[in-house]
Amino acid sequence: MGKGGALSEGVLKKIILSYTYVAIWIFLSFTVIVFNKYILDRKMYNFPFPISLTMIHMGFCSSLAFLLIKVFKFVEPVSMSREVYISSVVPIGALYSLSLWFSNSAYIYLSVSFIQMLKALMPVAVYSIGVLFKKETFKPSSMANMISISLGVAIAAYGEAKFDSLGVILQLAAVAFEATRLVLIQILLTSKGINLNPITSLYYVAPCCFVFLAIPWILVEYPVLKETSSFHVDFLIFGTNSFCAFGLNLAVFLLVGKTSALTMNVAGVVKDWLLIAFSWSVIKDTVTPVNLIGYGLAFLAVAYYNHSKLQALKAKEAQKKAAQADEEAGRLLEERQGDGAGRKPESES
Repeated sequence: MGKGGALSEGVLKKIILSYTYVAIWIFLSFTVIVFNKYILDRKMYNFPFPISLTMIHMGFCSSLAFLLIKVFKFVEPVSMSREVYISSVVPIGALYSLSLWFSNSAYIYLSVSFIQMLKALMPVAVYSIGVLFKKETFKPSSMANMISISLGVAIAAYGEAKFDSLGVILQLAAVAFEATRLVLIQILLTSKGINLNPITSLYYVAPCCFVFLAIPWILVEYPVLKETSSFHVDFLIFGTNSFCAFGLNLAVFLLVGKTSALTMNVAGVVKDWLLIAFSWSVIKDTVTPVNLIGYGLAFLAVAYYNHSKLQALKAKEAQKKAAQADEEAGRLLEERQGDGAGRKPESES
């Protein structure tokens, strides 16, 4: 009874911890999205400078990542040569800076709810770019699934009350750059055996992003900020926002490290619906029935895609285990045959 009770207690503790990590990630992800919208929206805080905001995030995250890795030794750094950094990390950093710049820019023109609906296109972009780079196999069933997601998002866009072409272009560009970044991580880093967690990713990628963002910032936003005499840095607003952005990366580290990437996908779906509800009820964004029907269709298609990917991973894992078992059985059989052959002359003498 005591042993069984201890086992149940251990399992219960693990479940509670998993749900705690999920809740923390949802809360921080939710907070960062709403906070960014609040800062960038002209009708709210009115700081329509997405490059500046992203650079503040990258500078803050670079500094904290440096402290966690080099000073507090919270995470072990990944050994990386200058050649690997230039050929692998720099292109990923460039794509990440573009993805963040355009996604933050979209908050100026679109509602939070509609942006979440457009983000449902991420699996379509990742799959298409994966096929292009030969990291994914083209399958008619997968393409039908991608068309279903795209159709759902198109219906949601058709029903959008405050449709803005520039905002949609910016968000779709952000999705394309992010999808390319995710595929390039597989090609340039994972294939070389380099696995970066969110903290080491920030340590290597955030300074690179900061440098890339500085170029358009000098050309686009700096001249405007220079002429805006009324502007002053609000350390409470920008400091809290940056801390939340860094906390979100820590939460990703905990969530994926202690649970799984699938848990994060499921949590992401919950977060998206919560954001749509919040956008409608609190921010008072207009969410039409056509919006919900379209996003509902896209959501079901994405859920089916995630389910298919999970089944494929399980099948691959089962095949791997079966191959390992066969290899082990063959090795044991060879050892037994070898032992038998070694003892035979002894019995004859």
